[in-house]
Amino acid sequence: MKRLFSILAITGIMAFGTANATTIANTSAATAVVTTAQADDITDGETLGFHQELKKRFIEGGAGFMGIVLLCLILGLAIAIERIIFLNLSTTNTKKLTQNVEDALSSGGVEAAKEVCRNTKGPIASIYYQGLDRTDEGIEAAEKAVVAYGGVQMGQLEKNVSWISLFIALAPMLGFMGTVIGMIQAFDKIEAAGDMQPSLVAGGIKVALLTTVFGLVVAIILQIFYNYIIAKIDSIVNDMEDASITLMDLLIRHKK
Repeated sequence: MKRLFSILAITGIMAFGTANATTIANTSAATAVVTTAQADDITDGETLGFHQELKKRFIEGGAGFMGIVLLCLILGLAIAIERIIFLNLSTTNTKKLTQNVEDALSSGGVEAAKEVCRNTKGPIASIYYQGLDRTDEGIEAAEKAVVAYGGVQMGQLEKNVSWISLFIALAPMLGFMGTVIGMIQAFDKIEAAGDMQPSLVAGGIKVALLTTVFGLVVAIILQIFYNYIIAKIDSIVNDMEDASITLMDLLIRHKK
């Protein structure tokens, strides 16, 4: 529930910023004639700023497909940021935790070691706790508990990551769809005019290419976040596997 609230909060913040951008875009669209007239007055030596150019191209791309592509970016980034925060909070100093558990086992027994795990955040501490909690049933029971709970923790780490990959695939596909529709509109204008004039098709082709560009940009941005998240998950999983083996060794030595 807390993770869902985090996603909704991040989405709300980003949506608020997008709403402001949409308001600006609507204002710009309402004054399109004035903007076009001003653009005609710009000399070859003058260039627009990056944000102005980006806003201009976004408006030219059309609110339909460009808005959907932007929504993919917002949702993908919201999930990516939530995952990054969760994974960073799940990172544990495994060597320190193992040493503390070993010291607690030597001095206070299993209950002291369980208390150390309860006071430590992260999936590795949770796995340690589950293994220690079943030491009375034997080493095999503790090992099964560690393996089973390790799978549960891995599922928690990978939660919602598939949605990011969906948006990575969806954004360029929407861009390509916008390209195809823009080309169809361009050929419809040629058919209606009965003549092949560059001015008839230039606008449609430009809109088509803009949707493709923005779809690819969104996919590239989300792909970077996705690869970072996957690498972080792999690192934590490797630590979990090493820690599980170490815990079994500790329990065997403690039983002796």
